[in-house]
Amino acid sequence: MNREKSDRSTAPAVVLLSGGLDSSTVLAIAKSEGFTPHAMTFRYGQRHQLEIEAAKRIAARMEVKQHIIADIDLRTFGGSALTAEIAVPKDREAKQMQEIPITYVPARNTIFLSFALAWAEVLESSDIFIGVNAVDYSGYPDCRPEYIEAYERMANLATKAAVEGRQKIKIHTPLINLTKAEIIARGMELGVDYSLTISCYDPSAAGEACGRCDACLLRRSGFQQNQLKDPVPYQPM
Repeated sequence: MNREKSDRSTAPAVVLLSGGLDSSTVLAIAKSEGFTPHAMTFRYGQRHQLEIEAAKRIAARMEVKQHIIADIDLRTFGGSALTAEIAVPKDREAKQMQEIPITYVPARNTIFLSFALAWAEVLESSDIFIGVNAVDYSGYPDCRPEYIEAYERMANLATKAAVEGRQKIKIHTPLINLTKAEIIARGMELGVDYSLTISCYDPSAAGEACGRCDACLLRRSGFQQNQLKDPVPYQPM
């Protein structure tokens, strides 16, 4: 649904908020575009709960209309270093990062978007925001533009509101063609406090980032390219 910004002042939007750098930037973008954000975070059986606490901090700081934490347990299926006792890959080179790593959680974005779609219908919202990226990413298949386009087509066949013509779902992916450095620059423009976020796949119990997983390597590089110091703590190398 194409709406002018002036019409969005009270338009609700569902924003998927993981507690990481990308989703926090997307939340700021949704607010800057005039949407009233309703944030959705998942407790899905991930190895650490630190990102959920980060999402709570970010949602509070950005004054979202509502913040839901949905409980699902993807440990039931396993198959990922984020939901099972599998070692997180470290020190991968850029070429290796284009290969799908063991940190891929099977069908995760499909599951998350389905929950967001259900909530959007209840909120009478046509807008879902997700922080997928197809440039600086770890090869995940559910971060590609063709995946998002296909899901959006399916979403508009899947809800009562859409079938009855009361809803036309738009999945917003404002970061999809940006580098990590560009994402950080955009977030800084919008006042995102990145010290509240966590990106690491394997942080310490105290919340220190490992500095060596794919997420840490991409994040640190993005800050360095902006000539900025990453404000989150890292484990001693």
